[in-house]
Amino acid sequence: MSDLVQLSIQASGAAEITIHRPERHNAMTQGMYESLLECIAECGRNSQVRAILFRGAGGKSFISGTDIAHFADFQRGEQGIAYEAFVEKVIDTVERIAVPTIAVIDGWAVGGGLALATACDFRLCSNGSRFGAPIAKTLSNTLSSRNIARLQAALGVPRVKKMLLLAEYLDATEVLDCGFVYEACAPEQLTERAHALAERLMALSGVTQHAVKESLRRIVIEQSLEDDDLVHAVYASASFHQGVAKFLKR
Repeated sequence: MSDLVQLSIQASGAAEITIHRPERHNAMTQGMYESLLECIAECGRNSQVRAILFRGAGGKSFISGTDIAHFADFQRGEQGIAYEAFVEKVIDTVERIAVPTIAVIDGWAVGGGLALATACDFRLCSNGSRFGAPIAKTLSNTLSSRNIARLQAALGVPRVKKMLLLAEYLDATEVLDCGFVYEACAPEQLTERAHALAERLMALSGVTQHAVKESLRRIVIEQSLEDDDLVHAVYASASFHQGVAKFLKR
């Protein structure tokens, strides 16, 4: 794993994956994306991990998207298709994480950073944070339809058009008002509030949380209501049987 992507796992069961490239506003290289995938896989292998927090170092940016240098040699549309497929692999992996995920945003969440934050279950931000993908006035590229679908589900079509067609940013108040962000607070309170939310999530049924997360992913991305496997797994689980027995004892 790259030193630019750091993983720490706390005794509580909360893992933190930190993007550590503040001098470039935590812009991601392909190697950093690969390291991010490795961190997620490591968390998946560790049964003690019951929540994952994603954050960016430096206090100015969560993730500012892909490093623009990555596109310097792009000449053909096929390169764009391959790039978007790779980004989808990363975002899809985040979205499929079995345990609850929290994006801890202090500063800018832009482009790929916005997509990654949207793939998380909850977002907390500092009061001065900004959200957007101003590609209409920068690279003249686009987001994949899957990422636009995620944004549409989380923010609504008018706000997505505001960000993508007008290249405008949403501030913390607007994303809080529409429910995209769970909580906005002072920067010095962000870590405490994020871990408080993680503690609440970890105290609840991971079986239920995983089934709901996967159902929502299928509805938004695949337009699928197929859920026999999820229902079977939940009702066959020890957690469900123990929950029924505990409830009946009361």
